[in-house]
Amino acid sequence: MSLFSWLRPASLALPADLQQRLEHLPAAAALSECSLREQRWVVLDLETTGLNLNKDRVLSIGAVVIEDGAIDFRQQFERTLQYPQVKLGPSVLIHGIGPSAIAAGSDPAQALLELMEYIGDSPVLAFHAPFDQHMLGRALKDHLGCKLQHPFLDVADIAPLLCPQAHIREAGLDDWIDWFKLEVFERHHASADALATAELALILFSRARQQQIHSPLNLQQRLSQWKRRRQAPSF
Repeated sequence: MSLFSWLRPASLALPADLQQRLEHLPAAAALSECSLREQRWVVLDLETTGLNLNKDRVLSIGAVVIEDGAIDFRQQFERTLQYPQVKLGPSVLIHGIGPSAIAAGSDPAQALLELMEYIGDSPVLAFHAPFDQHMLGRALKDHLGCKLQHPFLDVADIAPLLCPQAHIREAGLDDWIDWFKLEVFERHHASADALATAELALILFSRARQQQIHSPLNLQQRLSQWKRRRQAPSF
């Protein structure tokens, strides 16, 4: 994939230093046949002003890295985005990001560029990934004028695929945390939720290997097959 297919036509007047860094971002890599352990993964969580895919904004970003089969606690990412005027909805009661935290946050273009440098060419894991993927893609388009191309895998789908005996297909992150008896001391905070998702992902990767799923590409293929079977009409 070329750089020019990654970038959209310039529609934003970014500062020269940000534009230069943007142009040097690596292209997203397709899922490969390397082992699940060898793959570097970025586990992402977003806190937003609400759940409207077209109107709400990203308020906070948390991410951790899984590398060499473990969470690398030296590589953690957390940013709160600064907006001069933002309307906060009922979600503030959940994530607790108030006006003072937003006012003290980072410039959105700067924070998002730092996130994409952090992600590099790695695939992304998230819980309910389509939401995070869409919201991040919108933010990148709005603030950097670029298109999100990285593959996302949804831990909310991986878990019931690999653990059908749990019978909690439509479960939330808390349900899977409880089912695996994970010790999680904080929730509804982007970096804490990213860490909890990463811990769950490591358990699921172990289950995947037991089920002869050994690579990111193989995992994506099995997920696609599983989704098609779920969507197929029953007679």
